[in-house]
Amino acid sequence: MPKDNENIPFLGPVEPSEPLGFSAEQMIRCEECLRANPPTRVTCLYCVAPLPLTESAARLRKPVLRPPEKHQLGYNNILLPQDQAVSAEVVAAAAALLKLTSDNLQEILSQGIPLPVARTASREEAELVFVRLRDLGLQCVTLSDDDLAVSSVKRVRSMSFDDASVTMQDIEFSWADIDLMLPARLFETRFEIKERMTRKPENDILDTNEFFKDEAVIDFYTATHSSTWRVNANGFDFSCLGKEKSLIANENIGKLQWLIMGKAVNARVDDSYNRLRNLLELAWSTQPETQSSGWRRERPGKLSVGMATTKSNESQFTRYSRMRYCLRAHSL
Repeated sequence: MPKDNENIPFLGPVEPSEPLGFSAEQMIRCEECLRANPPTRVTCLYCVAPLPLTESAARLRKPVLRPPEKHQLGYNNILLPQDQAVSAEVVAAAAALLKLTSDNLQEILSQGIPLPVARTASREEAELVFVRLRDLGLQCVTLSDDDLAVSSVKRVRSMSFDDASVTMQDIEFSWADIDLMLPARLFETRFEIKERMTRKPENDILDTNEFFKDEAVIDFYTATHSSTWRVNANGFDFSCLGKEKSLIANENIGKLQWLIMGKAVNARVDDSYNRLRNLLELAWSTQPETQSSGWRRERPGKLSVGMATTKSNESQFTRYSRMRYCLRAHSL
């Protein structure tokens, strides 16, 4: 009987179906952990330390666009309005760099206002994006989370005013000092689940609840303070409206906005956020957060655990609000 490997023609060496990797001479050694990295990387694959820049690697480097962790400082590339029309070839090249579709990038350019196109975890990667976009002829600016100062939001609980001035948080401003207002709507979804621990592969679900919140807010900026003054429809005392006050908070905040617009003659109202939320998701996506309510003993031998997942666009709006203020303050 013939063996299985008999009468089989020799085909020779098989050509690889994928492109070969980089040679040892092209690899970049990290100065922190001493490991070799591909020349396309900006930061070390293992310890995230910035890699030394060589002449050969400068042409090969590509941004990874890894979003920062919640505790990390982020760097935001803001695409500015362009002075002239952008060709389809440039849009395609920039979209590939930013890991966006050409249609999405074209829609961002068509808005004619500064919008974020990338958010990275390292300054080196943000600078690489800036340089690559500049080489394509696109105007861009980089703002870190420290530049945006997202933590400088002050919530206004009440307000009093007369024809000349307004008082918020015991600080008095002239109506002429208010130079920017950003109204928006904040959305929050919260899904709660309660499970009983069992020996089965999956726990028994005891109860589930889903909540949705829609709230109107207004951000104010003054020429004398760099902080964000925020009025939330829920939790604000609308007694300042006097006889105009109604029983519905969202109606009251609309009346408050019109009242302030009538008195703050220097204020520019920017209501673009609600219209641009979908485009902001491309770089500033809203991430859900899950928290545990802890273990509970239902009865002897029976334990349950509760989990709550919350998703809100408040941090996204705060970033956008601070970006609009920073760019306006620096006349960019």
